[in-house]
Amino acid sequence: MNRLTIVLVRLALFLAVLGAWEVLPRLGIVNARLLPPLGDVLAMLGQLVGRASVQEAMMVTAAEVIVAFVLAVPLGAAIGVAIAESEYFGAVFKPILFYVFSVPKSIFLPMFILVMGIGFHQKVAYAVFSTLFIVIMSATAAVESVKPEHVLVARSYGATRGQILWRVYVPSMVPILLETLRIAMIFNFTAVMIAEMYASRTGIGHLIANWGENFQMRQLFAGVILLAAVAILFNETIRWMEARCSTWRT
Repeated sequence: MNRLTIVLVRLALFLAVLGAWEVLPRLGIVNARLLPPLGDVLAMLGQLVGRASVQEAMMVTAAEVIVAFVLAVPLGAAIGVAIAESEYFGAVFKPILFYVFSVPKSIFLPMFILVMGIGFHQKVAYAVFSTLFIVIMSATAAVESVKPEHVLVARSYGATRGQILWRVYVPSMVPILLETLRIAMIFNFTAVMIAEMYASRTGIGHLIANWGENFQMRQLFAGVILLAAVAILFNETIRWMEARCSTWRT
């Protein structure tokens, strides 16, 4: 199958799902109270986007996601590079990181709430905690992916440690780090949503939880579509950047 055929098949499947979402509730095959027709959901989405309360909630959530992301990525990358560059630190901390990474981070959320309350700082701190480990592990893998002979050649030509980091490590690590950004944002965004839905007075996650609890299904699905669109847009942007930098792997 050529690429055009694959794209057309994907498009057909997507349209079939959307069509089923619209038709099945209209015909009564699916309970419209549980799954409202797509047209009604999209109409509600248009109304929600224009509401000041929803706009404020989106701004709060965006601020939490951005702050947590800005804190978690540089910190995790620095720790990951330090672990990869030191044989001692690697031997000590690598097994611990794998053990902690395998533990669901959601079980720690009540601890963050007890210590920090349910405000902005708690959600940011929990998102940083949830994102930090994947960034550390990915940064460690990125450093270890750098070819030793490249470093050896740079040192042979008298390159300083900073020059080796900037001219050898960074170009080799960029594709992996871009992929890490994409995965880290997924972890970060998910953590903020969990924190807002679990215990919060603000944010779009709080609104979605309220809509679900009050059986407001049109609002619920509209909120899900809105968040999905934002997540997909960011993901595809990072994928495009990663594709542009893929030649740096060699």
